Amino acid sequence: MKPTRARYGVVALAIGLAVLSYIQRVAISQAAGPISRDLHLQKAQLGLVFGAFGLSYALFELPAGLLGDRLGVRRVLLRIVLAWSAFTALTGAAWSLSSLCAIRFLFGAGEAGCFPNLTRMLSAWLPARERVTAQSLMWAATRWGGAATPPLALAGIALFGWRWAFVAFAALGAIWCAVFFLWFKDDPAQHASVNAAERELLEASRVLTSHRGLGRTHGWIFLLLTPQVFFLVLQYFCFSFVWYFYVTWLPTYLREARGQTPGHAAALSVLPLLFGGFGSLATGLAPVRLPRRALAFCGFLGTAILLLVFSHVQTVLPAMLCMGVASFCSDLTMPISWNACVEIGGPYTATVAAAMNMLGNLAGFVAPVVGGLILQRTAGNWNPLIYLMVGAATTSALCWLYLDPENADRKPVDVTGAAELASTPIANS
Repeated sequence: MKPTRARYGVVALAIGLAVLSYIQRVAISQAAGPISRDLHLQKAQLGLVFGAFGLSYALFELPAGLLGDRLGVRRVLLRIVLAWSAFTALTGAAWSLSSLCAIRFLFGAGEAGCFPNLTRMLSAWLPARERVTAQSLMWAATRWGGAATPPLALAGIALFGWRWAFVAFAALGAIWCAVFFLWFKDDPAQHASVNAAERELLEASRVLTSHRGLGRTHGWIFLLLTPQVFFLVLQYFCFSFVWYFYVTWLPTYLREARGQTPGHAAALSVLPLLFGGFGSLATGLAPVRLPRRALAFCGFLGTAILLLVFSHVQTVLPAMLCMGVASFCSDLTMPISWNACVEIGGPYTATVAAAMNMLGNLAGFVAPVVGGLILQRTAGNWNPLIYLMVGAATTSALCWLYLDPENADRKPVDVTGAAELASTPIANS
């Protein structure tokens, strides 16, 4: 009997949601101009709006990951997507700085836990040899979805105004929820489309992500305090510090520092996300024998060098191509980082992924806010911010001199208070 391919439907659902999440979070960078005019926002205030999402996303990421490990991704993802879609629509109703910051904060809280739960979902539904490939496809799709957002957002703003454009983006989330609710099951063995051969193929993955049988000797708290997790989250914080520039300040940089029109700025700001997608895809296509940690180290080091070169290139198109290749290099690490959450986390995959993404999105708060303060205090000098990004990419590279997820030590350790979560079976929905 040949295995059925129901697992690829799960990959399609994950890719669709990942793309949707990036479309909805990137859209505000293109609406920054009309929002600033309508609500009379200055640079530092706009930085706070950008950062509100990252702050709440970071604060609620770990609780959402823990819920995914405990309750199952079906219940948690449905709540996540419905919540963030509601606050995406409400973005269009903002009437002041405080209201917009509050709505974006709640939007970030709603979206928190999306990718940790997607990682857990893929871990349970895919054999080990297909996980990195699926992560590479998913992250490539998110980048390309983000790359398609600037022209889509500009078109939506031109047709409906920025307020109703956010309502249109929110409707896509409701459609995804309907499909997911009707088709997905947490446990592949309970899905009607999975035959015996595919169940056998996925058995090792189901055991890896299951809490059953752990007893009282395993704890997520201990796992989060290990050096492997520390360096994993540190490298992702520094990676995200650089990446958030592309989806927050880059269109403004192109207009003000490079003298581009809004249309040209939107077109050029696509390049880092476009190239980043190819970087994620390249990792999935790379030979399995290629050491993943070496690829991650070289990717981040290349990013640091190229961003330094970018700051000295005067012509806008070569400079943006340089930034695009820098994004390609850093995104080589995306599937590696997220698969490392499985290799280090095991049954606490969503929790480790949430810890990593929590620090990444804390950078989503720090980066735009620090960027706004730097620009305001240096009278629009962008170079200090670029050099800070170079330092962040270098730090990420150095982390991978220590990280070795494939040989991560997951020995059981007695941890007070871990038994309740560890002994709780994952709910089947």
